[in-house]
Amino acid sequence: MSEASTEGAATTVPGASVQRSSAVLAAGTAVSRVLGFAKAGLLAVVIGNTGSQAAAAFGLANQLPNNVYILVAGGVMSAVLVPAIVRASLGDDGGQAFVRKLLTLGGTIFLLLALVATLAAPLLVNLYATSNDGEGFTSEQMALAIALAYWCLPQIFFYALYTLLGEIFNARGQFGPYTWAPVANNVVSIAGLLLVLLLVGNRTTDPAAWTPDRVAMLGIATTVGVAVQALVLVLLFRRTGMTFRLDFGWRGVGLRATGQRAGWLFGVVIIGQIKGLVQSRVVTMADPDGANLFTMQNAWFVFSLPHSIIAVSIAIAYFTRMSHHASRGDLGGIRTDVSSALRGVGMLTTISAVVLAVVAVPFWRYFDDSFEAMLQSSFVLWAMLIGLTAFSAEYVLQRVYFALEDTRTPFLYALFGMLVTFALLWACTLLPGLWIVAGASLAVTIANLVSCTVWIWLVRRKIGAFGIRLILRRHLQYLLFAVVAAIPGLAIVWGMGGFVEGGFATSATVPALLTATLAGAAMAVVYFGLLLVTRNPDFRATLDLVLSRFTGRRRSVVDDATPRQD
Repeated sequence: MSEASTEGAATTVPGASVQRSSAVLAAGTAVSRVLGFAKAGLLAVVIGNTGSQAAAAFGLANQLPNNVYILVAGGVMSAVLVPAIVRASLGDDGGQAFVRKLLTLGGTIFLLLALVATLAAPLLVNLYATSNDGEGFTSEQMALAIALAYWCLPQIFFYALYTLLGEIFNARGQFGPYTWAPVANNVVSIAGLLLVLLLVGNRTTDPAAWTPDRVAMLGIATTVGVAVQALVLVLLFRRTGMTFRLDFGWRGVGLRATGQRAGWLFGVVIIGQIKGLVQSRVVTMADPDGANLFTMQNAWFVFSLPHSIIAVSIAIAYFTRMSHHASRGDLGGIRTDVSSALRGVGMLTTISAVVLAVVAVPFWRYFDDSFEAMLQSSFVLWAMLIGLTAFSAEYVLQRVYFALEDTRTPFLYALFGMLVTFALLWACTLLPGLWIVAGASLAVTIANLVSCTVWIWLVRRKIGAFGIRLILRRHLQYLLFAVVAAIPGLAIVWGMGGFVEGGFATSATVPALLTATLAGAAMAVVYFGLLLVTRNPDFRATLDLVLSRFTGRRRSVVDDATPRQD
C-alpha cells in the first residue's frame, strides 16, 4: 500500500463510534487522574498544603510553564488544529506535508520560547506574585519560587510537543496515546517524589529549608515526568499512519490560513491569561496561615477530575465528529451531537459535584493534617463545585464554534467575560485574608455561570435550536436525583465523624478515604438506581458506552429524541 493510501486509512471515519472513542479517552483519563491524585497527595506530604509557605511558592513556580504555554498557543492548538488536520487529510498526501511543516514550525517556536521563559524566571515570578510591605509572598518565598521556576519552565517545550502531537493523533482518530501518555508522566513523577521524600523528609514547609540541592531534586522530579509524557507520543507517532522529518518549507500548505483563524483565538487565550494573572496576584495576598495558591491548585485538581474524565473525554470525541459535520455543512448533525453531549455530560457531572461536596471535609484529610485546614480547603472546593456542570457544558458549547472555525465570536465574548471576572476578583481583595482564596474561587464560578448562559445563546444563534428545553428538563431531573442521593451520603459522613474534629473520618488519611468511598458509593447507587427505574434514555446511552468497551461492539449514539425546536 502506498504512503498516501496508508494515511487515508488512518484518518478518522466520520461515522466512527463516539461511544468507543469517549470510553478510550475516559479510561485513560481516569487512570491518569487516579495517579495524578496520588502524586498531588505525595506533593502535599513533601511540602505541605494549606498554611505552607513552601507549598505556595511551589504552586506559583509549577503553574508558570502552563501559563506561558497556554498564553502563546495552548488553546489555539486544541481548537484550530483538529479541523485543519481533518481538512488537510482530504488532500492527495493525506495531510503529510501539512503535519511535517506544522511540527517543524511549532517545535522551533516552542523550543525558543522555553529558553527565553527560563531565562526570564525572576521576571515571571514577580509578575504573578504580590510581595510588598508585608502583604503577599515573603522574600524567602519569592526566592524559592524563582529557584523552582528555573527547573519548571523548560516544561513549556514538552507541553507544546505533547499537545502538537496529541492533536494529530486525535484528528486521525487515534485517541488512546494522547490520553494515556500522562499516565507515564505521573508514574515517573511519583517515583521522583518518593525519592525526594526519602531524602528531604515530610512536610518541609519552611522556604529556608529548601536548599539548592533539594530544589533541584523537586524540580527534576516534576519536569522529567512532563518530558516522558511527550516522549511517549514521539515513540508512537507512526500509529497516525504518518512519518516525520524536518521541513522548513512553510509555504503552500495552508499554514497561513490556519494562523489567521488562530489569531482571534489567540486573543481569547491572552484574555484568559490576563484573568489568570490577576487571580494569581489576588490569591497571593491571602493570609499565609490559611488557604494559599497551592490549596487552590489542589482544589482545582479535585474539581477537574469529573470534568476531565467526563466532559473532556466526551467533548473531544464529539469535536472530531462535529468537525466532519462542519466540513460538509451538516448543521443538523452538529445540533444532534451538541444535544447528546450536553445531556450525557450533565448527567455525570451533576452527581459528581454533589458527591464531592458531601465528602469534601474528610476528603481533604488526604492533603491536610489539621481539621481547621481541612475546613478552609473545603470552602475553596465548595465554591468551585457550584459551577462544575456549567463549566463542563461551556467546554462542549465552545467546541461548536471551533468546529465551524469561527474564533472571532469567542474573542468578542471573552472581552465581556474579562470585565465580569475583574469586578468579582476586585471584590475579593476586600475580604479578610483567610477568605481571599475561597472568595476568588467563588468569583471565578460566578463568572463561569454567566459565561455558560451566554454560550447557550451564542450556539443557538449559530446553529439554530438544539433542544435546550429537553436539556434543561434533564438537568433538573439530574439535580433532583442528586439531592435525594445526597441524603444517605451525608448520613454516612456524619455518622463516621466527618464533620467534627477528632472524628474517625478526620483522624487519619485511611479513615478519611474509607468514609469518602462509602458515602460516594451509596450516593452512586441511589442516583443511578433512580435513573434506571425511571428509564432515563441518557443513562441507557452511557450504559451502552461502558458495555461496548467490554463487548467490543461499535454502537451508534443513543439519542432519545430529535432536538426540539424551541
